[in-house]
Amino acid sequence: MDLTSKQRAYLKSLSGKIEPIFQIGKASLTPSITDAINDALEKRELVKISVLKNCFDDPKELAAMVAERTHSNVVQVIGKKFILYRPSKKAPKIELPAAKS
Repeated sequence: MDLTSKQRAYLKSLSGKIEPIFQIGKASLTPSITDAINDALEKRELVKISVLKNCFDDPKELAAMVAERTHSNVVQVIGKKFILYRPSKKAPKIELPAAKS
């Protein structure tokens, strides 16, 4: 599912209120972090992740990799933080603005 610019802007406005719940550090992206992010996306739908200074990977590349592995969308990458979105399969909470057909 691709996000429209209107939907992305809506998610960005929601993400301003949330704190990063994961930190990617020196070990970079491990399977356990990927699994934890996947679980958090199912519960919260919108997740902010921080990349620590001791991680030498590019935040944009990390965001794309995590999004691919968790089947989510990258909403935004700002500096060393990125935001992911995936609607919950069981109980969706966030209602996106309708996409134009």
